Amino acid sequence: MSIFKSRKKFRSITIAVTIILFSVVFIGFDDNDDFDLAKNLDIYQTLIRELRLYYVDDIQSAKVITTSIDEMLESLDPYTVYYPESKIEDFKFLTTGQYGGIGALIRKDSLNIIIESVYEDYPAEKAGIRPGDILKMVEKKHVKNVDTEDVSELLKGMPNTDVTLQIFRPYTKETLSFSMKRETIKVKNVPFYNMINSETGYIKLTGFTQTAYEEVKEALKELKKKNAKSLILDLRGNPGGLLIESVKIVSLFVDKGTDVVSTKGKMKQWNQSLKTKRQPLDTEMDLVVLVNRNSASASEIVSGALQDLDRAVIIGQRTYGKGLVQTTRNLSYNAKLKITTAKYYIPSGRCIQALDYTHRNTDGSVGHVPDSLITEFKTKNKRVVYDGGGILPDIQVKVKNINPLSKYLLLNFVIFDYATIYSYKHDSIVKATDFKISDKEYTHFSEYLENRNIKYETRTDKALKAFVKSSKDELYYSKLKNEIQQLQNSLKHDVSGDLLLFKDDIKKLLARAIVQRYYYNSGLVEYGLKNNTEILEGIKILSDKKRFNKILKRPE
Repeated sequence: MSIFKSRKKFRSITIAVTIILFSVVFIGFDDNDDFDLAKNLDIYQTLIRELRLYYVDDIQSAKVITTSIDEMLESLDPYTVYYPESKIEDFKFLTTGQYGGIGALIRKDSLNIIIESVYEDYPAEKAGIRPGDILKMVEKKHVKNVDTEDVSELLKGMPNTDVTLQIFRPYTKETLSFSMKRETIKVKNVPFYNMINSETGYIKLTGFTQTAYEEVKEALKELKKKNAKSLILDLRGNPGGLLIESVKIVSLFVDKGTDVVSTKGKMKQWNQSLKTKRQPLDTEMDLVVLVNRNSASASEIVSGALQDLDRAVIIGQRTYGKGLVQTTRNLSYNAKLKITTAKYYIPSGRCIQALDYTHRNTDGSVGHVPDSLITEFKTKNKRVVYDGGGILPDIQVKVKNINPLSKYLLLNFVIFDYATIYSYKHDSIVKATDFKISDKEYTHFSEYLENRNIKYETRTDKALKAFVKSSKDELYYSKLKNEIQQLQNSLKHDVSGDLLLFKDDIKKLLARAIVQRYYYNSGLVEYGLKNNTEILEGIKILSDKKRFNKILKRPE
């Protein structure tokens, strides 16, 4: 490429970047800010030009600039995000839960693209593609050693367009080709609902895209037809989504016109109060909401509002603590900016934002809101609640820590690979709630591990290594040598011993992975209902009306 053409292309790129940067900071700066902005944009343009002309290797200007934009926004908070035109489909998926594609999730190991899972009744599953397959080609493009992001773009496309894949199936050693038409893939917000006993219904809600309210409403209607007198709404692991969907879901359980959430931002137009606008479906049904540390944003609005209104008992662990609202702004060249514009406040008046992105620690890390700044608030029935740290459940359930061997088996996809082998040996399994790993099958799994070079390090191992290093650095090792060696010997662990020690936990992980192969996400949720601590606690409190009312300070 000539320097003239390079400069011409560079000029168009930097003009676009300048427009984007001005869009990011289009409000609220004074004359000094204005001068600094112009100055730094000029420096930025000069810097990119020098890189393009003189850097030892060719650089991809668009990629470098996008990276710089992403890093700039990351310095503000994790939720202010730039979507170039090439990523608009990803943005649409976040809001609609839909995209054009084949209905498969992929991941990358060291070199290959692996089919992680397929969605039931969508092109990949109907064509016969299976989890564990290695993707070799999309159309005529080899995808070995290609980033998952780029492969995902190849798999996506307009519905009703053709795509051909070539895969290698490790278990059968076959190379196979599949042709299919892309479809509109719709990921459900409610993958599962059912009665869990004669009087209690259960709804699993995993997201808040545009159909979340309708899905919850229809599930609730069906459960009421089955004479559900109480409900467990499961928001564990739900990262949130659309604010308006959370308000509409709360409206199912409270009177029309009830305050649910208000937002306050830099500009008056972002200040608003959202009330329920629909007639409720049931204001009397006893309600339990399950949450955990991965319940965020819209999940916290639903659980927090129902807690503040004394409408539900919240069970689980303290939630994530995301009290920030994002608004989408259109940029030039069909790009978009999702920008944090406000904080939200639930009915008691509290904001549950746990992390302070404005005042960072000296090392640049984000600090939690200090206890000295946490304020007490009151619910509708005068119960005490607090801001600044997510939603604290009414009944807290301790999370069991994952053992080191289980962690290794999951992170290194050993469980996944064994589930793949199992699915080829068994055409079907019993229903999800009845499935379990027998001792005989567990023995087969143990034998399978003998060929997998399993090596893992516990936190205790790491701490002891650090202690040994420190003792040597400080010249204490010779004095402590015997005690250290004795401790090392007592802490020695082997795979066979840990397989026995953690047998029950590993059996459950194997069962979950295998159930998902046959019954997909809905079966996985259904399997998880069995002997689950939070669900058992929910059933227990719903069967004890006196205790339920006491927690919510309801009159007897």
